Amino acid sequence: MIFITVGTDSPFNRMIKIIDHWAKENNREDIFAQIGDTDWSPSYIKYSKFLDPAEFAEKLSQADYIVSHAGMGTILTALKWQKPILVFPRRASLGEQRNEHQLATANKLLSMEKINVAFEADELKTKLNNLSSLQSKGNIGEYASPSLISCIQNFINPSDKSKGK
Repeated sequence: MIFITVGTDSPFNRMIKIIDHWAKENNREDIFAQIGDTDWSPSYIKYSKFLDPAEFAEKLSQADYIVSHAGMGTILTALKWQKPILVFPRRASLGEQRNEHQLATANKLLSMEKINVAFEADELKTKLNNLSSLQSKGNIGEYASPSLISCIQNFINPSDKSKGK
């Protein structure tokens, strides 16, 4: 099963429309999408606007592949569960987000070889056509690394640096 998710903040019609069209062209019936609060409805894929946490976890556990916006919650969950994820970032330049942080996230995690990314519609279709070649890019621990925790602590309370905290 291919699990598609746009997160909970807003719909991502561009991604869902591309995948809906791809599902029709490829006669795919193994797709389930969480599409957000939108007036547009897919014609060729099963969907729900929202999933509660238990439903989300169930769909994710059943999924062979995950296709998602560049939301950190979904990315981290996919990495934790070692599921292959294909990320299609929202673009502020297209009115899909308030800034280009999803592009930055996708670029950074791609450079770390943690995720698969498609930046353009044609690239998304090509990668969907080759889903079987996508691999999980590793896992991620449940907790942040000690160096990250220390860096954050020092940022929040710089005076603690001298105390060795």
